[in-house]
Amino acid sequence: MAHAAQVGLQDATSPIMEELITFHDHALMIIFLICFLVLYALFLTLTTKLTNTNISDAQEMETVWTILPAIILVLIALPSLRILYMTDEVNDPSLTIKSIGHQWYWTYEYTDYGGLIFNSYMLPPLFLEPGDLRLLDVDNRVVLPIEAPIRMMITSQDVLHSWAVPTLGLKTDAIPGRLNQTTFTATRPGVYYGQCSEICGANHSFMPIVLELIPLKIFEMGAVFTL
Repeated sequence: MAHAAQVGLQDATSPIMEELITFHDHALMIIFLICFLVLYALFLTLTTKLTNTNISDAQEMETVWTILPAIILVLIALPSLRILYMTDEVNDPSLTIKSIGHQWYWTYEYTDYGGLIFNSYMLPPLFLEPGDLRLLDVDNRVVLPIEAPIRMMITSQDVLHSWAVPTLGLKTDAIPGRLNQTTFTATRPGVYYGQCSEICGANHSFMPIVLELIPLKIFEMGAVFTL
């Protein structure tokens, strides 16, 4: 999860988020180079006392500063499109979870385990235990296995919501009457937090998402006892 004075992105817990962080660094370096070049040109323009009449008619320079931005856009667009198509791939998921947004809580359904359904509410401050996070912890966490492809089916029962977990690189809108899907494969066990990322009413800030990721063997043992 994010911490105070954090500058960069959260640590990646899925291959998709690792790709997003790499693309972020790639695009940021290009932006730094562009800013440095523009500031350097402005500095020279403001400080030099020399004049050159050929600058007003330099077709070679105009050709360069027309082609160069096009090349830069291609260098940014190609990795972006690659990641975009990766996020839409669904490769034989091992588990399907249905998430339904309400005002202002989430309902989860394990469709592969006999239709196990439960609600997930934010814990009020009076019910927080030592170590719990205010406005982020919930009464019922979503327990999922690591190193297994998970498919999330996301919808809403009332207004627009958005199911987002930054460390997994996930953000999918929950739309009434429509079923959206996203997939992810977690690589590390732990507890990961997210929130509704779509303004959905007065208590929009109080719809946290908590995923507890555990090894696959432990998850299967727990699923057997649950059934």
